[in-house]
Amino acid sequence: MEDLLELLNPQQQQAVAAPLGPTLVLAGPGSGKTRVLTFRIAYLIGVLGVPPYHILAVTFTNKAAREMRGRVEKLIGNSGQGIWLGTFHSVCGRILRREADLLPVDQNFVIFDEDDQHTLMKEIVRESGRDEKLYRPASVLDAISRAKNELISPENYPIQTYRDEQIRQFYIRYQQMLVRNNAMDFDDMLVYTQQLFANYPQVQETWAHKFEHVLVDEFQDTNYAQYAILRSLAQSHHNLYVVGDEDQSIYRWRGADYRNIQRFQADFKDARTLLLEQNYRSTQTILDSAMAVIDRNPNRTHKKLFTEQQSGEKITLFVAADDREEAAYVVEAVRQGLLSNKHKPSDFAVMYRTNAQSRLLEEAFRREGINYRLVGAQRFYGRREVKDMIAYLRLVYNPKDEISLRRVINLPPRGIGKKTLEKLAELARTSELTLGEAVLRLSEPASAEILASLGREGARLELFGRWLAQWRHVAENNPPVILFDRVIEDTGYQVYIQDNSEEGQDRWENVLELRQVVMEYTDLAAFLEAMALVADQDTLPENVDTPTLLTLHAAKGLEFEHVFITGLDEMLLPHSRSRDDPEALEEERRLLYVGITRAKKSLTLTRARRRRSPYGSYEETQPSRFLDDLPQELLQGSPRGLPNRLNTSYQTDYSRWEMPVHRQAVKADVPQETRYKPGMQVRHKTYGRGVVKASRLELGDETVEVYFEGYGLKALVASLANLEIL
Repeated sequence: MEDLLELLNPQQQQAVAAPLGPTLVLAGPGSGKTRVLTFRIAYLIGVLGVPPYHILAVTFTNKAAREMRGRVEKLIGNSGQGIWLGTFHSVCGRILRREADLLPVDQNFVIFDEDDQHTLMKEIVRESGRDEKLYRPASVLDAISRAKNELISPENYPIQTYRDEQIRQFYIRYQQMLVRNNAMDFDDMLVYTQQLFANYPQVQETWAHKFEHVLVDEFQDTNYAQYAILRSLAQSHHNLYVVGDEDQSIYRWRGADYRNIQRFQADFKDARTLLLEQNYRSTQTILDSAMAVIDRNPNRTHKKLFTEQQSGEKITLFVAADDREEAAYVVEAVRQGLLSNKHKPSDFAVMYRTNAQSRLLEEAFRREGINYRLVGAQRFYGRREVKDMIAYLRLVYNPKDEISLRRVINLPPRGIGKKTLEKLAELARTSELTLGEAVLRLSEPASAEILASLGREGARLELFGRWLAQWRHVAENNPPVILFDRVIEDTGYQVYIQDNSEEGQDRWENVLELRQVVMEYTDLAAFLEAMALVADQDTLPENVDTPTLLTLHAAKGLEFEHVFITGLDEMLLPHSRSRDDPEALEEERRLLYVGITRAKKSLTLTRARRRRSPYGSYEETQPSRFLDDLPQELLQGSPRGLPNRLNTSYQTDYSRWEMPVHRQAVKADVPQETRYKPGMQVRHKTYGRGVVKASRLELGDETVEVYFEGYGLKALVASLANLEIL
């Protein structure tokens, strides 16, 4: 084992051979943290003589656990058999089955996956009589998950609004139904484990004695419940060894809490902190640019990343005239790199803040005939919300399209069940009509008898038929974008997909991105034909040896020879959601830091002087404030426009560029406060009189939630709805 330590650098050796006791290893990107963890396990067994069955090592993915187990076996062979090595959930699952007598479920409990949870919550919301559009199962489950990650029980769920009270009731009912099904969800596995340790001291002592040495990977990604479990296991022996990097904590929206590092230092006063600063991935120029960005964050341990590699190329900053030129520039740069025959397609990665940004890049790659792969996301035209809206437009164009009809007739949920739809289909077959034609007929006065035979759901089908007839009239006399807006407005689709979660906002941004595509067409048939061709291209196999497109969140843990980070504009990176939240802004900075440190040899940062808004006009942008942090000597500019096709070197004196100015991006004609206030009486051309319930500014426009008698709550874009204030 002593010989093996010679394979490590001095900082790694110090971390591996650290004395027993609480230890925090802050590992910079590319510094070999997994190597340190596996060597530490081997050191405990091979040098200190710790029995492997007294060791618990926790990772965040099954893949990481398998890799770590394989590395330990290579180091010490069969001597490592008996280690408990797995994810938090797999470890907790084993504990819970052994302690099932103390749980409200028996040892044969099942674990509900996301689909099971969604089905159960949908039933609970429907049972309550609440509007499924306002209480989407996914949104309610997200709120419950956040509470569980903070170890907040249903009874202690904080209530500040009427919605909070409803979610608390759903939470109570959800837990009751899980127990009735002898089931738990993934969050319950953590909650029940910590409850066992907190409520049964003998159980806590038993497992703490078994796991005399606890090691944790990616500690910055733990949530509070996970930290509480670790603290319970180590509170007597203090042999808690955690490896992480607070600067790479980017999953706050998923419950991760980088403050666990601070809790660790507070709870274990005798903890030692060790640094891993030598990087084996990137050039020094890339590391210097990353440190320049992250050093602006407060409440962190300073690290000086260094490498034995050469300084390497300067960072390229490209400022495009608009977002289309930005995408074209990136793809052309990739194409030139491939033409040089010095690089493989998989050497290139293009990163962005939100999934919606991939659309223009995907189209640019397709135009150049370069296949690509998306990591962690559907291709743009394969995303659920995009397919939903295209299905609506297909149905308007062709009411005989039964596949599209069945996709959207109860989307958002409007109480049209499968049995009623099948009953209508049977009536349609009897009358030699398609299902779509039958739905249209329901909007006619002569269909009263058929509506009566369909019961309560007949009225809902009649409303949908009336909408479909109106939409077809709109489509005949207007460009497709007017139809697009009308469908969203009538159906309440925005309220359905958009909630307070980051995923909900991303879904809505995808819809707005699709709206930009729709605006490019004056004819609905031409748009649908183009979408059919795009969808066909999306079925092409994704080869491994292709350029990679991915969000900055999905880039964590990956590395590429050449990295492009696009969208370095205020409101994109940092995202507009972080404007009024200092902690969120710090995470945006960490997100860019993670993206920069994925690059091995070259890094290109791009932005656009203007971007097309979802409503057609171009809006001027401001440079990301993060660009201010990059020292000028690390940067090189490039002429605005596409790089010369025959020249892969496009270095230019940076002085040709305006230096980004640190200022908030505020467009002069964007409203700075809402016009519509709660309680206002308004009139809409379709829904009549209504009362404003809420209003907010987002993406440069005002979204107003209005309750209309007979229509319910509608979310309307103020600039499109033409609401009259009464």
